Amino acid sequence: MNTPDPIRILASAEAAPRIRAALSRRAFLGALGAFGTAGALAACAAPGGGSNAGDGTIEDTLAMYTWGDYDSPDVLEQFQADNSVRMTVDSFGSNEELIAKLTSSRGTSGYDIVVPTGVYIAEMVNAGLLEKLNLDLIPNIQHVSPEFLKQPWDPNNEYSICKSWGTTGFVYDKQAIGRELKTWDDFFDAAMNEASGKTSMLDDPQGIIGCYFWSKGYSTNDNNAAHFDEAETFLVEQLAPHISTFDSYPGSGGIVQGTQMLFQAWNNDARLGIMESGDPERWAWSGGGPESELWMDNWAIAAGAKSPNAAHAFINFVLDPEIAFQQMEYVGSDTGAIGQRELAEEAGVEYPDMIFFSAEQVANLKPVEVTESQDRFVDIWNKMKARAAQ
Repeated sequence: MNTPDPIRILASAEAAPRIRAALSRRAFLGALGAFGTAGALAACAAPGGGSNAGDGTIEDTLAMYTWGDYDSPDVLEQFQADNSVRMTVDSFGSNEELIAKLTSSRGTSGYDIVVPTGVYIAEMVNAGLLEKLNLDLIPNIQHVSPEFLKQPWDPNNEYSICKSWGTTGFVYDKQAIGRELKTWDDFFDAAMNEASGKTSMLDDPQGIIGCYFWSKGYSTNDNNAAHFDEAETFLVEQLAPHISTFDSYPGSGGIVQGTQMLFQAWNNDARLGIMESGDPERWAWSGGGPESELWMDNWAIAAGAKSPNAAHAFINFVLDPEIAFQQMEYVGSDTGAIGQRELAEEAGVEYPDMIFFSAEQVANLKPVEVTESQDRFVDIWNKMKARAAQ
């Protein structure tokens, strides 16, 4: 077996400064509002056909386009060594960036594996941006918990398989806020009182407007104009003057440095910040409530992939329970593998409650879709930022 060249990992200019904020990645939703995803996707070809995988011989190169620092280097090295494959890993900072690359290249992107967020997969399939998977080449899909398979955007897992999933919540300074915060209403109340002028929110339209909808039990996907009017009045007129910053990456800065008292954050990024802070006991995490967001990033194969067999082999490799556990330890988010919670408990993984969630919690997590109300999300977001800290 030949010794492969070292893995080449290129971080985009946007991702590089935040390379350890492994799951601070939901800001794609707002960026796509400005990009005009629907129009870009409509300009593409018809849905992708069957996989190009042939006789099963693994090619000697594999190119992956994913979020920055989203895979364990040890896992990548092991796959490379075991299969004599030279991997290149490039990173994007948003789904908008991923879709723009695949759209403009029209099947000649040079990438084999891509990692889109679930709510975009159906549109990407319809636009011909993804290849159909050959599940016969991915037997380790049997190790993925059924609750993370057959999602609405890909009911038969023909094009995608869960890589990581998580939720949106908040972190607060227990020394500065001397009461327990559990719900989004608690978050709003603290932001307008103890943490006024010391509150950070995600720089993401859906995350900001979403937390108001979740506090009321409204769906972010129903295009209800009255709900948006209500949200705008509260968020722009009442909450915004108390917000000091909009930061989608508090785990790599704000939490560690203690610059604010209250941070809206994604669970993985929040966990990273707490663990890397000098005083972890100072901080508390809440998943919000009564509802919050469910996001899921997925393994997929780009249309026109030149190494489809290697791509299938890699996806199968990372779905192996032991490899999935290594990925979970490194990234800090649940990969959906069966038995991962038990393995984490045995290994003494820190802050498991920020990685794994109960069935009751999961039942209250809702996916945020891209709908005809995207412009309204962005408009409220812009108005809120303009009004903040005034």
